[in-house]
Amino acid sequence: MTIARKRSTAPLVDFPFIARLKLQERFGDLLPPAIAIVVFLVVWQLFSWIPGATLPGPIRVVQETWTLILYPFYDKGGTDKGLFWQIFASLQRVAIGYIAAAIVGISLGIWVGLNRTLSKALDPIFQLLRTVPPLAWVPIALAALQQNQPAALFVIFITAVWPILINTAVGVRQIPQDYNNVARVLRLSRQKYFFKVLFPAALPYIFTGLRISIGLAWLAIIAAEIVMSGIVGIGFFIWNAYQNNQVSEIILALVYIGCVGLLLDKFMAWLQTVILPAEQR
Repeated sequence: MTIARKRSTAPLVDFPFIARLKLQERFGDLLPPAIAIVVFLVVWQLFSWIPGATLPGPIRVVQETWTLILYPFYDKGGTDKGLFWQIFASLQRVAIGYIAAAIVGISLGIWVGLNRTLSKALDPIFQLLRTVPPLAWVPIALAALQQNQPAALFVIFITAVWPILINTAVGVRQIPQDYNNVARVLRLSRQKYFFKVLFPAALPYIFTGLRISIGLAWLAIIAAEIVMSGIVGIGFFIWNAYQNNQVSEIILALVYIGCVGLLLDKFMAWLQTVILPAEQR
């Protein structure tokens, strides 16, 4: 007697086909920006060939800064360092000032958000100070602190703190009343209310402020370093290149600044997806 074999009805998964689909999807996402960059470089090069043009084209920029591109890690002492060390020095200042701004901004924002009288009293001051450009803070910082490094950190802090503070205060004020009612019914302690209700509800607003502030902090350090001479940093590198009429080096530094700013923004967006639940993004 023969026993009939039962055929499996489970669908077969075509892994190579799925991999090709994912590859095509990623290629489709990368192709439009790649084309846009190529078109931009071509147009830029064409404009640089116009008689009387003063700015170099991309070909000339690469030719004149080839050493800086190939050797970003060189260090000859003082301020004569490669672009990696210039960027690294600026990022260190940004990290210190930004972390201080995040701590003060979130703490004060929660306090202001919970106290409407305090919010009404301080809001005009916040709105006035947040509109002051980073460069305007530089002479005040230098006059008060007398040293370039602390002054640069203060400029980063005072520029980055306002979006964090204001967005945190708004997030605290936007907590649904139902959440507060449930907290009262359950008789939650202040500590549990803070960690279980207030902070999670305000977290999307806090991340919005953090993401805005990281870009402002990066802009502030560039402005501060351009004005403050004698310190290692990408801003001072740009100013030094300008004084020596090395326009190609300035353009290369701008490319580095843009790439670092983009990476900082993407990092904050990734961190937000890791910390925040999907329904709060």
